[in-house]
Formats: sequence, C-alpha cells, structure tokens
Amino acid sequence: MFVHMDRTRPLIRLHVHLVSDSTGETLESVAKACLAQFKDVEAIKHYWPMVRSVGHLDRVMSEIVQRPGLIVYTLVNGDVRRKLENRAHAMGLPSVSALDPVLDAFSRLLGQEAQNRPGGQHKMDAAYFARVDAIHYTIAHDDGALSEEWEEADVVLAGVSRSSKTPTSIYLANRGYKIANIPLVPQSPPPARLYSLIHPLVVGLTTSADRLVQVRRNRLLAMKQSPETDYVDPEAVTAELAFARRMFADNDWPVIDVTRRSIEETAAAVMNLLLEHREEAKAAQ
Repeated sequence: MFVHMDRTRPLIRLHVHLVSDSTGETLESVAKACLAQFKDVEAIKHYWPMVRSVGHLDRVMSEIVQRPGLIVYTLVNGDVRRKLENRAHAMGLPSVSALDPVLDAFSRLLGQEAQNRPGGQHKMDAAYFARVDAIHYTIAHDDGALSEEWEEADVVLAGVSRSSKTPTSIYLANRGYKIANIPLVPQSPPPARLYSLIHPLVVGLTTSADRLVQVRRNRLLAMKQSPETDYVDPEAVTAELAFARRMFADNDWPVIDVTRRSIEETAAAVMNLLLEHREEAKAAQ
C-alpha cells in the first residue's frame, strides 16, 4: 500500500489480492461491497482464481510479494489454506477468509460441518441449467420480442424506452428468473396478450422526466445522432411517462421508480414483488 498526495486529501492506493479455489465471483462481490464504504481509496484488484494446489499457490504468492497488499481468500483445501496463511504471515501481509464468519454461523445453526467443496456454488446441477435457460429466454424476449411466449416468463417488465428494462432483465436472468420486457410507446399499443397473462407478474418501471431526458440524450450522443428530437423533448417525455403510469394504474400492476435506484436495487425490488405474488397465488389455491 502507498499513498499518493494531491492538493486536497490523500488518495490511498491499495493492492487487493483475491485468491479463490473457484471463479472468484464471490470475492469480487465482497471486495466491491466493502470498498464502497471507504472514501479516497483506489483499489488495484488482482485476481487469482482456481487455486487448488500448493504448487499453484506458490506461484501466486511469488506474484503477490511483488505487489504487497491485502489478501482476501476463499480456500477450502486445508493444506493450501494453511500455506497461504503461513506465507502471508511470514511476508507481513494481512490476510482474511471472506466466508469463515458466515460458514461458522451456518455450521452452529445447522449442527453440521461445511462440506469443503471448492466452488460448490458453481456446480452444474439443475439450478445451474435453469439459470442458463433463464438467460437464453431473457435474451430472446428482450424489447417486446416473441410475445406469444410471455406466459412462460416469471416477470414481464414494462416501461418507456431507457427505463432500465434490459439491464434489469439480464441481472434477474443471472439469478435464474425468466424475464420478458416490452417498451411502452403511446403510438404503438402493446399486444393484447399483455393484459391477460396468468403466470407472469407484470411490473411497471418508471423514472423522472428529467432523468429520462438526460439518459436518452446521452444515448443519442453516444450513437452520434442528433439530440434534438421528440425522443428527448421534455414535454413529450412527460406525456410518455404519464401514458405508462396510466397503463400501470388501469391494470393494477406494481410500479418501481428507478430514478435513484441502481440495477441491483431495482432487481431486488422485483424479486420481492415476485415473492409476494407467488405467496398470494399459493394462498389463493
């Protein structure tokens, strides 16, 4: 770790080594969440996935010593884990196991030891293939496509253009949900089947007019198109959003305002709504 001084306040640059016996996705998420709690930190992350032997770890540690910093790891093999801890201690580097506190809590609660399986969360079981199927479905049913298959979806997201339908759909698909989405355009009514779906939950996405104009304008500029069209006209955008909100209200669809929400937060809200929807459907049976 070293500190680079500027004219305002110190910027802390920190090497973070993520050592995993699997893909390292878990470590990436943990490190990202933790680093978000600190200001003026530039984290230089180094990824060391699929470390499952002492020989592999030796090669990794020889690289780490050249860029010393915090070592965060998920290693279930006892020999590899002890070797990392001993080497880190000898090198004077801090190391921490990302999952130990959570595993210990589950172990105490369940009265059993964890099964020490590297990358257990990535095993190719039924849930894995269901997630792959959800991703394929979601990609094929983006932007109003294949509406005749919407009944197979878990959720149909509806909203005006650039209201984060597609990124939210992809995020949810990676969590195993089949998502279809449709843009709402006043001049082009959606297919009639949208109003008669039985299995899927239809969720409306909305946002503020100011935010939507800004997002659309940036989109047009990125595509090297003129930003002076009805697509970004404040009055037209306001009318478009009002049209969508009336549709949501008329059909009693739940609505999520994405103005100040990240994609992750929007997706979490959708998942909570889907859970409530399924519980209500089950209670009604």
